Amino acid sequence: MIELSAELGTYFKGAGTFDEILDLDGKVYRLHKNRKTLRIERNGRGYFVKIHRRIGWGEVLKNIFSLKWPVLSARNEYSAIKKLETLGIDTMKTCGFGERGMRPLWLESFIITEELENTISLEDLCREWKKNPPDFFLKSALIRKVADIARTLHQSGVNHRDFYICHFLLDRSQPISPSLILYLIDLHRVQVRTHTPERWIIKDLAGLFFSGMDIGMTSRDLFRFMKIYSGKPLRPLLQEESCFWKQVYFRAIRLYTKEFDRTPDVPQINSI
Repeated sequence: MIELSAELGTYFKGAGTFDEILDLDGKVYRLHKNRKTLRIERNGRGYFVKIHRRIGWGEVLKNIFSLKWPVLSARNEYSAIKKLETLGIDTMKTCGFGERGMRPLWLESFIITEELENTISLEDLCREWKKNPPDFFLKSALIRKVADIARTLHQSGVNHRDFYICHFLLDRSQPISPSLILYLIDLHRVQVRTHTPERWIIKDLAGLFFSGMDIGMTSRDLFRFMKIYSGKPLRPLLQEESCFWKQVYFRAIRLYTKEFDRTPDVPQINSI
């Protein structure tokens, strides 16, 4: 099966369309075993193409033995984008999707999304915050937006699995306000259920905290995030959810220590 937007349908036609897309040339942004992400241009407009080729038994068995299941198809990202759209979370716009073959070894697929122009990742935006603190209004608006996105995902049975600040893109064409536009990307490992298990919520939030440990976050910033995410005032939150937030906090510290072989310089939240 192949789905293409009207515009892309003018460039890719005929029986060989699937192979033509799998063999596209462009600037490669990511190359990982059976997956490749590249950028192409058509009529002056940029697109990102993520290609999933066949996966071998070796990769399947390796993931099974490590208690993981490999990402076999672009369908997971395609479905995740549709889910986020229903939740009102800004993300990529799908312009093409195709899948053929039988699972797990003979499956091939692709997804094409529009390039998100005039954006900056939160990782790049916040890189110098520790040395040069940002405007208070900007920081507050971003904390609120990220916390709102996280809460909406987790309350709707969704967890990201790569929930880092580098996967949030700020739309720089819009004024900074409580309604700022923040795109959530890199959805190929997203899981969707009727209810999000707590261990996956903790993993998401710990990953988010870990990825922001070097941007000068204060204990006040962390408490603000926690209040928005939980929808509770700080006092009852600390009384009712202390164990949960301690798990998030210390898992994030373990991630940082493992990644950088040193203890992070982060605020001590002794009151949790």
